[in-house]
Amino acid sequence: MIAGLIMMVGAAVQGTIGFGLNLIAGPILALLDPMLVPVPVLFAGTALAAMMMTRERGHIEWSGVGWAMLGRLPGNLLGVLALATLPASGFNLVIGTSVLVCVALSVITWKPQPTRPALVVAGTASGAFGTIASIGGPPIALVYQNQSGPTIRSTLSAFFLLASISSLITLAAAGHVEVRHLTAAAFLVPFLFAGLLISGPLRKHVEGPRLRVGVLAVASASALLLIGRSLLG
Repeated sequence: MIAGLIMMVGAAVQGTIGFGLNLIAGPILALLDPMLVPVPVLFAGTALAAMMMTRERGHIEWSGVGWAMLGRLPGNLLGVLALATLPASGFNLVIGTSVLVCVALSVITWKPQPTRPALVVAGTASGAFGTIASIGGPPIALVYQNQSGPTIRSTLSAFFLLASISSLITLAAAGHVEVRHLTAAAFLVPFLFAGLLISGPLRKHVEGPRLRVGVLAVASASALLLIGRSLLG
């Protein structure tokens, strides 16, 4: 039940600003029951992304999703290579610092736009960050931070759906997907649906500058979490 409530809160945040489920739920669920991470959370996140895509499907920028996915796949490989050669703690520090720098630049002068080069770079960073630290949302969210709420939420959801499916296929091929994972994911999905319902009326209050602040705040929180992990070992 506690795990479900945590997922509901994460789904409410992601349903409002476009990302945040893994940031909120991942670390806590790993402490409650390591079995829940990453496979059940990935399955549940895939379901949430599909529901969010359906809710605002008319605003998806499919070209942006395609360019981001073009970078995501090599980013996954870079993440795997990095984990195989160097300790994750050092990468957590680098990733967290990089995200904070991007947030600071966004606040001061940088006005990112979802151009093709930016999306490929963000997709690559998302793949590497997601593989190393299970937090792949900030790079894509930062690129889309100046777009409308429906565009941010729906496009990120489409990207997360494809990215999660690719990760699950990889895990299944490696023999890491079991029946107990599917059962746990099925238990979590109703809580995700409840969180998505909660986010419905919140969306109209988080638009324009408020939405941008929300994106930057969640990205900063993810960066600080990674830095904290690195420093605490």
